[in-house]
Amino acid sequence: MDPVIVMNLVFDVVILLLAVYVYGKKHGVLLPWIAVAFGLFGVSYVLTILGVSSSLILIPLRALGYLCVIAGIALHGKR
Repeated sequence: MDPVIVMNLVFDVVILLLAVYVYGKKHGVLLPWIAVAFGLFGVSYVLTILGVSSSLILIPLRALGYLCVIAGIALHGKR
């Protein structure tokens, strides 16, 4: 198991849980997008750990994650 992938997964889970926790206290538009994005990143890392190396799966997952971050920031900027 690649330690960099495991470290990324751990940080993704921490960010996801923190975003959900803070969203429970402050209902902003950015945090749900961040939570979904890092959830998608986490899924891609879990698949990598499980041996799925298909770029047909991993690239769209990560691209959707980045698009969620972009959407969240854009919506937050409109407030």
